Amino acid sequence: MCKLEKLLVELCPEGVDFIAIKEVAVISGAGVDKKIYANEKPVKLLNYMDVYRNKYIDSSIDFMEVTASKSKISQCNVLKGDIYITPTSEVLNDIGNSSVIVEDLENVVYSYHIMRIRLKEYNLIASKYLRYAFGSNYVQTQINKYAEGITRYGLTKAKWEGIVIPLPPFPIQAEIVRILDNFTELTAELTAELTARKKQYDYYRDILLSVKPNKRDAYKFLGLGDICGMITTGKLDANAMVVGGKYPFYTCDSNPFFINEYAFDTEAILVSGNGSRIGHINYYCGKFNAYQRTYVLSEFKGINVFYLYHYLKAYLRIYIMKNSKKGSIPYITMPILKNFRVPIPSAEQQNHIVAILDRFDTLCNDLTSGLPAEIEARRKQYEYYRDKLLTFKEAKK
Repeated sequence: MCKLEKLLVELCPEGVDFIAIKEVAVISGAGVDKKIYANEKPVKLLNYMDVYRNKYIDSSIDFMEVTASKSKISQCNVLKGDIYITPTSEVLNDIGNSSVIVEDLENVVYSYHIMRIRLKEYNLIASKYLRYAFGSNYVQTQINKYAEGITRYGLTKAKWEGIVIPLPPFPIQAEIVRILDNFTELTAELTAELTARKKQYDYYRDILLSVKPNKRDAYKFLGLGDICGMITTGKLDANAMVVGGKYPFYTCDSNPFFINEYAFDTEAILVSGNGSRIGHINYYCGKFNAYQRTYVLSEFKGINVFYLYHYLKAYLRIYIMKNSKKGSIPYITMPILKNFRVPIPSAEQQNHIVAILDRFDTLCNDLTSGLPAEIEARRKQYEYYRDKLLTFKEAKK
């Protein structure tokens, strides 16, 4: 029998009390707008699973570096153990999942867009327990039930106060926090390693793909219009996707959606032609369809398609941002794309570059075998044990 099981048998053999948040905590939102700070220099730091200090907590639950006067810091009245949480989201399942706990009081201020939860009786472990409980399936089911909105979802203050949580004795809370902290720390370590590997990939990619000025004459440069026998676009609107469709449907989003009809059956590089992800690159071989502003490059001539893929990922977006048509939504035209020039090393050099960069690309981006796959596995493991640890038999009243 593990330590947690022993504690449950010893301290609550008849079950655990389930109580509304308002019985143990006070919910409020009285932060300040970061625009009031002089000499503001926001710098995004760390992700929301870490413990933060000495920073401004913004509406996305990131910490940002600001210059704040003592009066503004005192205005926020931040206390150690406070939980700050995003009360609304465009994605229903994100509500309550992003939060931070204040562990160091020095110069902490927070946005008026977020919600503060303060325990009536301070204890850091209890704050951490409550934060983990917010992400559990039990609490998320209640949040989904009470959330209101059309394009952005949220709960009223009264609904938040009425959310019910299991509240076991303190030693059980502490053991649950210890276990889940270990999962979080492991995920943070993997995420840090992934960040380092991506920097390493960028470093070697730039070395391998860059052409030194004194060697430019040794390379043949060709435009995409000469390299690709076919450059075209899809014909569909972006909303043509079908849930559970048979074929990938490439829009200007980072990842493909799905659809039941295909228009292409080939090996292709796909380029997002407008919007915030303009210039984003995807590769696909097989049957697929595409949005009318997504460019489809195919029928490659005299080039390793994966060399071209890596080169476009490295330099095409920079070129596009300089040459794209400006408006409310930036976009590229066919001539702009066809005129993008690519250095063509020997086939042997291309293969050598691809072999190195493919290994980095797999490690950094492959959802089946690289670090992202391991991080995703750890995340699922964490969620499984979080829900298992936070599931209790309710004590009879």
